[in-house]
Amino acid sequence: MKEIVAVIKEQFQHMGMIFRMSRYEDKATYQSHYLGLAWQILNPVIQIGIYYLVFGVGVNQGREISGVPFIVWMLIGITVWFYVNSSILGASNSIHRQVGMVAKMKFPVSVLPTINIVSNLSSYFPMLAIVIVTVLGFGGTPSLYWLQYIYYFFCMFVFLFAFGLLNATITVLIRDYHIFLQSVLRLLFYVSGPIWDIQNRNLPPVLVKVLRINPIYYIIEGFRDTFLNRAWFWEKTTYGFIFWGMVLILLILGSHLHMKFRAKFVDYI
Repeated sequence: MKEIVAVIKEQFQHMGMIFRMSRYEDKATYQSHYLGLAWQILNPVIQIGIYYLVFGVGVNQGREISGVPFIVWMLIGITVWFYVNSSILGASNSIHRQVGMVAKMKFPVSVLPTINIVSNLSSYFPMLAIVIVTVLGFGGTPSLYWLQYIYYFFCMFVFLFAFGLLNATITVLIRDYHIFLQSVLRLLFYVSGPIWDIQNRNLPPVLVKVLRINPIYYIIEGFRDTFLNRAWFWEKTTYGFIFWGMVLILLILGSHLHMKFRAKFVDYI
């Protein structure tokens, strides 16, 4: 627990630096592009259009899912997925990519994954605004359910931090791990629920229960429960306990490995 406390303490102590570096990272990524930061919105919008044509119009033939227009249902899930996917991959490579900074100065290495996660919020929040406008445009109405967005956002951020710290450490120790993680995320895209409703796919009930244990699925469905006014988070107590149990395990492993090896990161790289 001391390692977890030490890592979390570093995040709060260097919060100002985290936000400053995340803004710099955004500008640095798109500084050579004519449209600049606009690509943070244009890129996911183009992808959403493609997914809707393939899976909404083509595969699903425009049918509603549980009484919800497919575009609304998909947009909520895929917006979460884009943020989660980019944050996992970015955080996993954050320490290895910034090895020069780590080597030349005394630097709180544990904040590097967090910087990437915060940086991706600059594209997530505009997409969230599009989600809200779309939900309202198709007849959705704000309700008390929308208040639990705070809970699910907190779930998402803590999960990304715990998983990102673990992935970033392993990537330094085993460089091939980052490529392996990319392959795993391609699989998770189809089983985490952003474009497929796994509960209505004639899958064996046991398999559906296993897939619902996936923490990313828990987050995506949580946001759908929120914006579609479907259920409160405490109505899924079992899956909530499973989710937080998995997050705690990831945080323990990530903090332990990070504190154990970070003094030798430069040597490994």
